[in-house]
Amino acid sequence: MNKRVIQGAMTALITPFKNGKLDEQAYEKLIKRQIKNGIDAVVPVGTTGESATLTHDEHRICIEIAVSACKDTGVKVLAGAGSNATHEAVGLAQFAQSHGADGILSVAPYYNKPTQEGLYQHYKTIASSVEIPVLLYNVPGRVGVDILPCTIFRLFKDCENIFGVKEASGSIDRCVDLLAHEPNLVVISGEDAINYPILSNGGKGVISVTSNLLPDKISELTHLALDEEYIKAKAINDKLYNINKMLFCESNPIPIKAAMYIAGLLETLEYRLPLCAPSSENLKNIEETMKQYEIKGF
Repeated sequence: MNKRVIQGAMTALITPFKNGKLDEQAYEKLIKRQIKNGIDAVVPVGTTGESATLTHDEHRICIEIAVSACKDTGVKVLAGAGSNATHEAVGLAQFAQSHGADGILSVAPYYNKPTQEGLYQHYKTIASSVEIPVLLYNVPGRVGVDILPCTIFRLFKDCENIFGVKEASGSIDRCVDLLAHEPNLVVISGEDAINYPILSNGGKGVISVTSNLLPDKISELTHLALDEEYIKAKAINDKLYNINKMLFCESNPIPIKAAMYIAGLLETLEYRLPLCAPSSENLKNIEETMKQYEIKGF
């Protein structure tokens, strides 16, 4: 089975706001910093990008900016194209394809709590609507439904352009299960604290929150692991543990945006309600943790 895949070190991009609006110039600048620091692909408008509170126009603009910024760089764009309404996800997927995205990341439908058959039909419909690669996104803690291995295997077998899954259940056992039964499936880590264990088990990359702040380190970790330099990769993963945990002290992307602001990578610290700024205690803890790391600027 020869599927087109997108793998390696990937960043789940934050979405910067200024005066309540999408800050397009800041967004492009952040993407170019990712490119400069060795990231293989950027992932606009996922969970970390506050996609749930963006308008459809803003969602599309983010994809366009990412494609434009990555043009002729070799860095791929894996565009967020998920929704709890299948027809909306199809529309976003088709937009991403027509505007030059290399593939799409599609989160499981949230709130609806579909059955496994409903998940299968949802993803099959999306995959059938485009030709570019499709990565499933399993994050049951966010969406309230788990894409079970049997459904993932079925979609991988039946849909030519579904090449793998971003696994963010936090379960190493799940990743072992997936690759033990389907070694050709591309499993991507969706949880920074366990990037190394997933990569060392046969995962083919990461979609990282931490790499917004430390793209060079996440890139180095991922590439070392993919080159089977496991001892060196583990050393980086261990060094990153404190920041990985701190960046989830409140709901993502609250801490990572605060960290980017503290580091001078964001001009303003803005969220879309119902997300809001972190507590003063957590803000202080984030700042203290960041002192352990060298954060590269623009």
